[in-house]
Amino acid sequence: MNAQANDVLITGLGATTPLGGDVTSTWAAMLAGESGIRTIEEDWAAGLPVRIAGRLKAEPTEVLDRVQARRMDRCEQIALIAAREAWADAGAPEVDPHRLAVVIGTGTGGALTMLGQDDVLEASGVRRVSPHTVPMLMANGPAAWVSIELGARGGAHTPVSACASGAEAIALGLDLIRLGRADVVVAGGTEACIHPLPLAGFAQAKAHSTRNDEPRRASRPFDTDRDGFVIGEGAAVLVLERAGFAAARAARVHATLAGAGVTSDAHHITAAHPDGQVRAMRLALAAAGLSPLAVTHVHAHATSTPKGDLVEAGSIAEALGTHPAVTATKSMTGHLFGAAGAVGALAAILAVRDGIIPATQNLDSLDPEVKLDVVTGRPRRGAVGAALTNSFGFGGHNASLVFTPAP
Repeated sequence: MNAQANDVLITGLGATTPLGGDVTSTWAAMLAGESGIRTIEEDWAAGLPVRIAGRLKAEPTEVLDRVQARRMDRCEQIALIAAREAWADAGAPEVDPHRLAVVIGTGTGGALTMLGQDDVLEASGVRRVSPHTVPMLMANGPAAWVSIELGARGGAHTPVSACASGAEAIALGLDLIRLGRADVVVAGGTEACIHPLPLAGFAQAKAHSTRNDEPRRASRPFDTDRDGFVIGEGAAVLVLERAGFAAARAARVHATLAGAGVTSDAHHITAAHPDGQVRAMRLALAAAGLSPLAVTHVHAHATSTPKGDLVEAGSIAEALGTHPAVTATKSMTGHLFGAAGAVGALAAILAVRDGIIPATQNLDSLDPEVKLDVVTGRPRRGAVGAALTNSFGFGGHNASLVFTPAP
């Protein structure tokens, strides 16, 4: 396959997740079927109905400069770490700063800072509140920090679309390049909101697994015994380049971002509607110029909720058929919310590049209503012609991405 000048290529990958502090360790753990879900040991979790989460494998404060880290929320810290890895992996391209853009999505932004500084205000008064509070809690903080780090002056954008945020960021990056507004876009998602309030809220909504005695087996996409997702934290970032620009500098290419589809359900604040999901997948395929039969692999959103998994399974079957090999890596990482779409994109890119699909874990008994070829047991090897990823968020946000092999 020959690349056209305005095709969009992926030249850099970066991540920090519950499975590893970088792309290599995260991917190795996915292929090994490891779990990043652990018991929350802190005292504040003792009285909660949920005491499990997908905590980062590597603490960001052990990677970043101490002074800089203190001025950043956790979600900003990990976005910067992932972006630095992706930029280095891309070979630190020399690009006109006005042709370099950043798009980092997040679901909650600096929630830990907001909740923590509110506690400080109530307990100790105004004088104890950090002067860095606002830049630490604002949702655009991760994109801003990455743009400052890289000197990007072509725009710094922040999609906030719940669990679709990371995928929407990558879709926007695709648009920026195809519209001629940028040659290089650093795009991805970040999230860090493991805290008593969201845990309590999700538990009250009956959306979070309460399998506290078996944390590693709690996230069970498509399994008959699934009882909800498991909250996680992490970040993943891609470097997207216009093919002509990448070719001029002889860049190494991981895969091609062939198309994206973004829709909204206009249906319900939390309940998904299959029409929006099907349209997102079909729009992504149309943008890529591919038929459903060309898709050999689907990285499912598959959070492990009883209703959500069934809606998506039906949507995949309707939009693509039942032939693609489907996987759900949230069985290992937990649900990273605003970063989920970016981590899913990372897994799909690596599956396309390496010809291997990670197995869905904890799938002991496939729900009989799921009529899909779900990869379980061991990773499945073989060429992946085109991979599609799904990301669906509260509010009816839907984003699908299509990746194909490097030209």
